[in-house]
Amino acid sequence: MQMETFHWKKNQKLAEDYIHQSAQAAALFPYHFGHQEDWQSRIKWLDEGQPTLSADRGRLVEVLRSYNERIGNAEAAFDQIAALEGKETLVIVGGQQAGLFGGSLLVLYKAITIIQLAREWSAKLNRQVVPIFWIAGEDHDFDEVNHLFTLSNTQQIDKIKVDHPTGQRTSVSKLRLEPEAWKVALTALDQSLMDTEFKASLMAKLESAAEGGATLSDAFARWMAMLFGEYGLVLIDSDEPSLRTIESPMFEQLVRQNEAFAASLLKSQEDVQQAGYSSQADVTNDGANLFVYAGGHRLLLHREGEYFTDKKKEYRFTKEQLQDMAVTSPEQLSNNVMSRPLMQEFLFPVLATVLGPGEIAYWALTKQAFSHFGMKMPIVAPRLEFTLIEGTVQKQMHKYDFTFEDVMYRFEQKKQDWLDSQDTLRLNERFDRVKTEFRDSYAPLVDSLAVINQGVKKLGDTNLAKIIEQIEFLQHKAADAYKTQFDATLRQLERIRLTILPLAKPQERVYNGCAYMNRYGNDWLKELLETPIPVDGLHRVYYL
Repeated sequence: MQMETFHWKKNQKLAEDYIHQSAQAAALFPYHFGHQEDWQSRIKWLDEGQPTLSADRGRLVEVLRSYNERIGNAEAAFDQIAALEGKETLVIVGGQQAGLFGGSLLVLYKAITIIQLAREWSAKLNRQVVPIFWIAGEDHDFDEVNHLFTLSNTQQIDKIKVDHPTGQRTSVSKLRLEPEAWKVALTALDQSLMDTEFKASLMAKLESAAEGGATLSDAFARWMAMLFGEYGLVLIDSDEPSLRTIESPMFEQLVRQNEAFAASLLKSQEDVQQAGYSSQADVTNDGANLFVYAGGHRLLLHREGEYFTDKKKEYRFTKEQLQDMAVTSPEQLSNNVMSRPLMQEFLFPVLATVLGPGEIAYWALTKQAFSHFGMKMPIVAPRLEFTLIEGTVQKQMHKYDFTFEDVMYRFEQKKQDWLDSQDTLRLNERFDRVKTEFRDSYAPLVDSLAVINQGVKKLGDTNLAKIIEQIEFLQHKAADAYKTQFDATLRQLERIRLTILPLAKPQERVYNGCAYMNRYGNDWLKELLETPIPVDGLHRVYYL
């Protein structure tokens, strides 16, 4: 297993500073993942100071068991669920939206991080630490999860997507796709993937995950269970109706104490801004930080006087009505990014939560809210990051002397330097010299025409510019013709760039994992799962 570490600076400053333990960022979190004593402190708090506001563990186990049976999870996952009945059991938890066929690679890496940390701390503590993946099925941004990208054999980035089945702005978990829609997406993926020894098995599993007119959330859960169930990963959809019943007491408190909840978020936002960071989420004084299902839509609520209303003011609820809803029909309520961390803490004995950079930044806004509800924010651990580089791409990087940093920061310059080094005719230099010599000899003649009249001088200036333009036209044509000698090289260099920075983004944020499973099977995934990898916030380049 060949792997290199690389400090890929996060585009979210607060997350970058938190990972590298700057004082101003550290003050926004109660613990730091890099301090062993903080892990012990968190364990002690969970053992001795658990909040009175917490879910019924027995009912939670029943819900988890039922859900994981429905998605066909592996026996190892049920062993982990059973362990949750023990009072000493802790969890490592993280989540993501339910992306098409697993979404982007970073989703796999988040699951790997959860499993790695749970295994590590189970061994260190000699007590059960359960890995749990929280599917954000309640999110309603369908366009964010309805597609995937793969790199085709023709070096095109293919986008494969499914269309919204209803047009209603409601949770992804409530949008069932017709079998024909799944068939179209599966066919497109099949055509995008090259024929390999692994393809038939891969496509059969994906078809199985999508059968029965599944929602994106259903198919995602089944696929994740196929990939990670044998490692004990427990899955749960945040929009699971039976889970909502358990969440009822927390929803009731979020409604009852809504003004104080919003005030606590504003206090944390002030702390974040005073530390020199911008707020990652929209926190307002009148924000309810809860959604309600009404009229077939998932609607964000805000307070307006004595009422809670949606943005268009089509629906209006009193606090008493929402409290009654929380008790009698909690499936009508839904969390937003600010209340979901609190609900997670209510449900699980969370030792640590695994987050991406953007999530780390908005979790900083919840510190005071945790305290307000008698809770404490868990340890925030950054998910593992990888860039996969295939053997042929690695060879090409060596051949043309490209490092990972070259591709990241100076690809075009490095490519041009290579082309210039091949230019034995020194075309640019010679053309530039011709232009200079022509301009130096012709410009004085044109200037002297002013003694005749300004019209002739102006005509001469235009003539000079056109001649220079024609020389430059020939220069560009000659350069293009010269580059055709290196078409094969340029294609190889472009493959390097598209591998590492597709769409000018990190690979893990763009490409889906299926293309790599199609080419290499699942051995690379198993290596990442079974090889202990430090959770340290660094980026890793993994050579396949």
